[in-house]
Amino acid sequence: MDNDLVYKIALTNIPGIGSVLAKSLIGYCGGVKAVFEKSREFLKRAPGVGDVLSSNIKAFNDFSQAEKEVEFIAKNNIRPIFFLDHDYPVRLKNIPDCPILLYVRGNQNLSPEKCIAIVGTRKMTEYGKQFINQFVEEIAHYKPTVVSGLAYGVDIWAHKQCLKHGVDTFGVVAHGMDRIYPPMHSNIATDMIASNGAIITEYTSGTNPDREHFPMRNRIVAGLVDAVIVIESAASGGSLITAELANQYNRDVLALPGSIGEKYSAGCNYLIKAHKANLLEGVDDLVKLLNWDVKIQKNNQQRLFVELSENEQLVVDMIRESKEMGIDQLMALSGLTSSVLAMTLLELEMKNYVSSLPGKRYQTIF
Repeated sequence: MDNDLVYKIALTNIPGIGSVLAKSLIGYCGGVKAVFEKSREFLKRAPGVGDVLSSNIKAFNDFSQAEKEVEFIAKNNIRPIFFLDHDYPVRLKNIPDCPILLYVRGNQNLSPEKCIAIVGTRKMTEYGKQFINQFVEEIAHYKPTVVSGLAYGVDIWAHKQCLKHGVDTFGVVAHGMDRIYPPMHSNIATDMIASNGAIITEYTSGTNPDREHFPMRNRIVAGLVDAVIVIESAASGGSLITAELANQYNRDVLALPGSIGEKYSAGCNYLIKAHKANLLEGVDDLVKLLNWDVKIQKNNQQRLFVELSENEQLVVDMIRESKEMGIDQLMALSGLTSSVLAMTLLELEMKNYVSSLPGKRYQTIF
């Protein structure tokens, strides 16, 4: 049995230890197993822990649930991905409250080149349905991955249209991998997995789709993508939560406008009016916003005569190795100060060595 995985799962089961504090503890203690081995006095001094949580950690001694989960994972072809693993989704890693563990069935590449979310009301109208039909058919040309939540309405319709048009699609669920909720979407989930898609969750088996899990699920949806598209939404609901999270994470947000007074357009109209979303009238709005229409011209002759400084070469090599990288990760790995890194990236853009992506991410041109 994978003992390291047992400790990783067990850490998520300790009362009061969320994803942010768990990552802090791992760094403070020097590893996941060390969190359980350190003394209570040592743990008390960890930032954000104190008396109660240090007592919770030291009182935790039942690893049986975590051991059963390891067995369940092995039997059901589920892949656990720890936040320090190289295949953890790079976009999601850049949000402060990303889960320390993901459970995945299907496509293991959770960092596709182009990735967007389509979300909206569970009571979708014909207007929303027809827009999704045309929208997904047209974006198929750009080969994106579409993320949604397998829920009724906009979510499941977006997944279905992706399957119809050969677009990879990920479903993020708010429960364990021992079920699909709602159950009637099980066949769609199976088809998604078989068609280079994936089902993703942060919850262990046996976890019910309780109400409080859905807002937590929404942060993963927002964190996995470059842009969140809201098709239809009432004045309140999960789609607006996802849009708000996307704005906090520096993701682009687009919303489909609707008629004034139309119940399931009220949320979208609000987002646009409050400058919390870009107006979405068609695929061209998304393509231009995310620069999907920009064809990078590779001028190899120009590259031969451009000299890079030591810092510039360091940054280029780091980005090229990872294909793309966020500014926070660049700062952490390069050791450069924020001002030096900003100037270095600006120089590299001017020299046509790197280009900027949504969400303060960068990719090499050559």
